[in-house]
Amino acid sequence: MSLKKNIHQLYLQILQDKIDVFQDMITSLAEDSLNDAKGSAGDKHETALSMMHLEQEKLSAKLRETLEYKTVLDQIDTSVIHTKVTLGSLVKTNHLTVYIAAALPKIDVEGQNVFGISAQSPLGISLLGKETGYSFQLNNVNYQILSVE
Repeated sequence: MSLKKNIHQLYLQILQDKIDVFQDMITSLAEDSLNDAKGSAGDKHETALSMMHLEQEKLSAKLRETLEYKTVLDQIDTSVIHTKVTLGSLVKTNHLTVYIAAALPKIDVEGQNVFGISAQSPLGISLLGKETGYSFQLNNVNYQILSVE
């Protein structure tokens, strides 16, 4: 399997794991609030329910964001080799290796640190449409594209 496919699969697995955790936490909070509602009354009860509801909203927002990232990855065909940087490109520069997809954590694949970045990030914008050999400066750092896959 190619490096790009390995990276893509690892990011899909990371996102699916996050989705599963968020869904479990939301379900657990919903069950806790139902159980709490059966046996409590008064101001403490209302405060506890409000706190659980706020936590549920935060988790739901994180779940939506993670699902959006997964949707972006699901649309990428890793068998396509790019000559110009676009969504789904694996780009090696003189400073770092990035996978243009979504804002994802740094991972180590086959001994290489890879950063998942969004095409809308400052670095992503600087890279889009460029080819191997292109040089640019971002935040006082000089970058050169060594390869695009």
